[in-house]
Amino acid sequence: MPSAKSMMQDLYFKKNSLAQTSVTEVECYICGRGLRDGCSISAKTLPNGMALFCELHYSLQ
Repeated sequence: MPSAKSMMQDLYFKKNSLAQTSVTEVECYICGRGLRDGCSISAKTLPNGMALFCELHYSLQ
């Protein structure tokens, strides 16, 4: 009879999951400037979700 430890490991390692990712260019939600323009971009959580802002517009939100 297998021990509880080996049963737990079997369950853990047999679980296969695929990670789905996507990549988009980082740019300010308001003005559209991004890293390519030399701006720093920060994320801010808003009531309706997360948005990205440049250093000029981050403090306005």
